[in-house]
Amino acid sequence: MNVPKFAASVATIVLAAIGGAAVFAFAAAPRSTRPAPEPPVRLPVSALQKPAMPVPASAVPDPKSVYDGAKSSVAEIKALTPQGESTGTGFVVSGDGLLITNAHVVDQAQEVSVKLGTDGAVLPAQVLGGDPAQDLAVLQVETGPAPLTPLRLATDPVEVGDPVYAIGSPFGLSQTFTSGIISATGRDIQAPDGSPITDVIQTDAAINPGNSGGPLLDARGEVVGVNSQIASRGGGNDGVGFAIPSTTVQALLAQATAGSAANAGATGV
Repeated sequence: MNVPKFAASVATIVLAAIGGAAVFAFAAAPRSTRPAPEPPVRLPVSALQKPAMPVPASAVPDPKSVYDGAKSSVAEIKALTPQGESTGTGFVVSGDGLLITNAHVVDQAQEVSVKLGTDGAVLPAQVLGGDPAQDLAVLQVETGPAPLTPLRLATDPVEVGDPVYAIGSPFGLSQTFTSGIISATGRDIQAPDGSPITDVIQTDAAINPGNSGGPLLDARGEVVGVNSQIASRGGGNDGVGFAIPSTTVQALLAQATAGSAANAGATGV
């Protein structure tokens, strides 16, 4: 499968604009012959419903806090493939150096490098495996003496209107932070290998080529999805992006962990 120069699957969508004008006829209302109504009874303020209390500032999502809490765990990924260099994004899911990205970012990769955070060193990465049918891949990097800081995978379901944030490397611009909302849930998209991916999140947070594999974060800084595709006329952001839900990532990691444990047991024998 050919890996695009920038690692983002672009789905083209044709929008149909329906033209035309609706004509409304208005007739003059007849003059009323009823007696004039009596003036309304004015109640004291204490007898009226109390106005809603303002939302405390602490309850309002703080985008800067989300970015500051996640940036060191988001990586720019470069993969050398037979077709050239593929650029995407990934994020840390375990302290011992596991990262998640899209499978199409590292497809046919001969060499993969990862740059963590805003000032992290470039590290070589190994593709441990993944699930091309879900367009997900697991990478491993050496952590050194200090463990990495993983992002937390959200377990609560998202709802339309929830605020979300994306961090990625669109067009090679690493650590780009964008915001939006959940536009829809339960969407279906197609993986690069043709497999259907279900229960996908749709968002209007700006996602462009190079964002693939990066995290879609909620207001608590938890990962609700993996940014994977966009629907666009011209190949850029038209406000229709798709993220593979975090529950699918959790299932993949659970399967990988179970497989590692089984292999370790077999080796021990």
